[in-house]
Amino acid sequence: MKQRFLFTKTRKEIGAEEKSLNASLLIKAGFIDKLAAGVYIYLPLGLKVLRKIEDIIREEMNKIGGQEILMPAMTPKEIWQKTDRWDAFDALFKFKGYDEKEYALGATHEEVVTPLLKKFVFSYRDLPKYVYQIQTKFRNEQRAKAGLLRGREFSMKDLYSFHADEKDLENYYEMVQAAYFKIFARIGLDKLTHLTFASGGAFAKYSHEFQTLSENGEDMIYICPKCRLAYNKEIINEIEKCHGCKLGKSEFKEAKAIETGNIFRLGTRFSSSFEFKYVDERGKEKDVFMGCYGIGPSRIMGSIVEVYNDKKGILWPKTVAPCQIHLLSIGENKALAKKTELLYNELIKKGFEVLYDDRDESAGIKLNDADLLGLPLRLVLSEKTLKNNSIELKSRNLDRIELIKINKIVKYLEDRLNK
Repeated sequence: MKQRFLFTKTRKEIGAEEKSLNASLLIKAGFIDKLAAGVYIYLPLGLKVLRKIEDIIREEMNKIGGQEILMPAMTPKEIWQKTDRWDAFDALFKFKGYDEKEYALGATHEEVVTPLLKKFVFSYRDLPKYVYQIQTKFRNEQRAKAGLLRGREFSMKDLYSFHADEKDLENYYEMVQAAYFKIFARIGLDKLTHLTFASGGAFAKYSHEFQTLSENGEDMIYICPKCRLAYNKEIINEIEKCHGCKLGKSEFKEAKAIETGNIFRLGTRFSSSFEFKYVDERGKEKDVFMGCYGIGPSRIMGSIVEVYNDKKGILWPKTVAPCQIHLLSIGENKALAKKTELLYNELIKKGFEVLYDDRDESAGIKLNDADLLGLPLRLVLSEKTLKNNSIELKSRNLDRIELIKINKIVKYLEDRLNK
């Protein structure tokens, strides 16, 4: 991708009303643009990041048997009334159509997916089943002030599982926990993310959250230093010892965190509302057990920025960066421009994702923009380096600069980026 063709530009300043760190950096770097409170436009580079996060999540969901579907965002009032949530769910955006029928924009999809599976599951032989979607959700948040961390419109992967009994649900619940940590490992957040006990709401005594440590996190958690389990502030008073290693809670460490995922055992809460039953081996009808598992790609994107940044801008992990390499040509020499163009084409041919800054801008602007955008590796070809047939290489997260011979740079990058 050549930078001069991008319609977006970096910005030195943004409106004072944007208080969150993640949105401020993403807007300045030209990854997103704010349309309204809690509503953002994903620009070309930002959309590439979002799609990479979604693809990682999709791959891990497929590995544990998830089948991807796409459910409507517009949902009729009647299905919410079946579960008594039309009035109880206060974050629903509601509206009327020309036919005077009432609808809600999907904030979650238990009310849609449960009657859907009821059409296909009849016997114990049809269970278990796991379906998921990656879709835009809508919630009428009162405090949409945290950028991508608390949006009124946001991306969500929601997985729903259907089981013949609680034991099978519990087994799959643990599989999803493991899959989530694989996701966090691939996006560079695993060492900062804790499996966290939270209140179970109407479904169970406890649910689980995945809380990622951040100074700007909205949640307070208490971490067991021995086994890394954590507890949400909402339930800590009823805990005496760690569920995992039995360490007393007086030893727990307090920390701020961002909720980046959650999982719930739904039991028969929704299947019973829709009279969703299956016939067991003895011919007896039984309610289907359910679980739901959420993780927000857009919130993950914001969380990465909250965690990986410095005074100059963003530091993207290589697995989610919009491009792996930022190639800069600095100088007005025609031979330099030709050499950089040849290198760019060679890198693209070899399969590298490259953002080539071929703009007619000063060295200062190009270098500052490269830091702001935060791609993992920066390559600078200048009149000075060209004299030695070399190119300057710098990792975004390190101060050290290396000089690599141009004829060896491709092999060097292959070794470096494939580690």
